[in-house]
Amino acid sequence: MATITTTSTTLPPHPHHHLHRTNLSPFHKPTNPLISTSLNKPSPTRLQSSTGSSNINIIPNLPTLHNAIQLVQSSPPTWQSAIFTNLIIFLLGSPVLVTGLSVSGIVAAFLLGTLTWRGFGPSGFLLVALYFVIGTAVTKVKMAQKEAQGVAEKGKGRRGPGSVIGSSAAGCVCALLSIYGVGGKSFTRLWELGFVASFCTKLSDTVSSEIGKAYGKTTYLVTTFKVVPRGTEGAVSVEGTVAGIMASILLASVGCLLGKIKVAEAVVCVLASQIANVGESVIGAVLQDKEGFKWLTNDAVNVINISLGSILAILIQQLVLRYWLP
Repeated sequence: MATITTTSTTLPPHPHHHLHRTNLSPFHKPTNPLISTSLNKPSPTRLQSSTGSSNINIIPNLPTLHNAIQLVQSSPPTWQSAIFTNLIIFLLGSPVLVTGLSVSGIVAAFLLGTLTWRGFGPSGFLLVALYFVIGTAVTKVKMAQKEAQGVAEKGKGRRGPGSVIGSSAAGCVCALLSIYGVGGKSFTRLWELGFVASFCTKLSDTVSSEIGKAYGKTTYLVTTFKVVPRGTEGAVSVEGTVAGIMASILLASVGCLLGKIKVAEAVVCVLASQIANVGESVIGAVLQDKEGFKWLTNDAVNVINISLGSILAILIQQLVLRYWLP
């Protein structure tokens, strides 16, 4: 029986053999890792055209959208986030804004909204927005009847910058005091209280006036209680007064739900608003349109009115509530 002997011959290593060694099986074809990555993870935002000559962007720039959302949600708010957010809101809400404001009034409202967002955040802005919606709605109530009687707001109720400033001056001051930390942390809630009280006062005044003009059966001069025509400066009606109180309660309750004030402070806002409105009616009956007081326009009286409501709320909180509330 023949024996077959096999011998193995060891070839000398190729001088560059170490550059080509691999641990892959003979059936595995090595791939370029860069090519593999690009095939497995195609770009989500680019699509090559059929001609291969250009790229078409089919998905928005997600990082930019993410940054925009982060900017809106900035806490505490910054001037940049306040301006950016108000710009978006005003662009989207322009159909509603033009029903209650002139063009210059919208500009003034934008400044107010930016200051409010910067000072008191989204909740403060929402409170002012609710004031605007309710105030605009009641101004439109029975507009034809008011125009026929000569007591309607000018321009179909569309208010200009003077009216916006006259309605928000006290709130703007409170926002600035809060932004720059006047008085320290202990005063922060006082500025919020004054802010809410100022808009409760103005909304109560607007609603009582407009509902009184529309539905008031009998109007009385606040200083003498003599019966006077609707729309007379300093005149009040039962219907208008009740509506004004309800509007103040509503806005103060919203302020409470939003965390701007406490329940007891909401009561203070309603009380301060009614005292301020009586004071505003007295000023209108005694001084407005009188010789030497021609400067005392409706807008000037509004500033006095809301400032009085804001100051009264803060004083009541400091002199009474601070000893009761934790």
